[in-house]
Amino acid sequence: MSVPQQPQQALPTIAAILNHQQKTGVVGAGAGGAMAMPSSAKPKTKSRSSCWLLQPRQLNNICIVFAELIATAMLMFLGCMGCIENSFFSNSNFQSALNFGFVVLICIQCFGCVCGAHLNPAVTLANYIYNMISLPMAISYFVAQMVGAFIGYGLLKAVMPESAIYSSSTSSGVCVTSLHSSLTGLQGVVIEFLITSALIAICCGVWDPRNAKNQDSVPVRFGLAIACLSLTAGQFTGASMNPARSFAPAIWNGAWENHWIYWVGPLAGALVSSLIYKYAFRREVQAQEEQESTMSTKRTSELEFA
Repeated sequence: MSVPQQPQQALPTIAAILNHQQKTGVVGAGAGGAMAMPSSAKPKTKSRSSCWLLQPRQLNNICIVFAELIATAMLMFLGCMGCIENSFFSNSNFQSALNFGFVVLICIQCFGCVCGAHLNPAVTLANYIYNMISLPMAISYFVAQMVGAFIGYGLLKAVMPESAIYSSSTSSGVCVTSLHSSLTGLQGVVIEFLITSALIAICCGVWDPRNAKNQDSVPVRFGLAIACLSLTAGQFTGASMNPARSFAPAIWNGAWENHWIYWVGPLAGALVSSLIYKYAFRREVQAQEEQESTMSTKRTSELEFA
């Protein structure tokens, strides 16, 4: 028995209907999506409510900047609280250095995955030179750090008694970075330049693409590095290494003596150290893998011919 054939007029009829709908501006939709609108059709305008919604990228940038602000405020509040010294609270350079190192550890552990926890305009400058953030984002980081440092130190002054902020050992105010009386301004700048260069070299080593697999203990590394550098230079310049960390106590207490040292030294150290590491030591992983692959192929071919 022969199978009856389907009428051949059905398909042309459907095609003709679809063609007619496109010409007349009638848009049909199927399971695969909507058909394209003719050029004469008016595009749909966004609703008023959707205009106020931020894009995911904008929300992410706001989240990053806000996290940097909170992290820097935490650094100033907890770090400077650990530097209080008067007749009731004993302290030393060793204790202050360890405290700042542990506070940096906490800040990175809390906010490192969100914003990187720079906490420092010098680190942000190095991060920009290292081509890891854009210029607008670097400026946003800088603003967040300055505002966060101002808020953090302000909270410290609000919750602590005046006797804890001003004492015989901290007459200008607790946590105000000052130059030792036996040093000149030039010596202070050089010290801040060198210790900040060491800090930025650590940062660049962490950011190096070859070190991407070794990120599990970054907070501990940075915390111990800050503690070490503070122990080394804390008695001479205060071991600021951070313009925001020096700016907030200075503006709250009006202590501006030798303040320029804590901008010129750290920023110059960050600039020089990041440039040296970027162009002298940094290597891309892809280029390294290609080189290793080429060397492996060369060794294999040499063995075959041997």
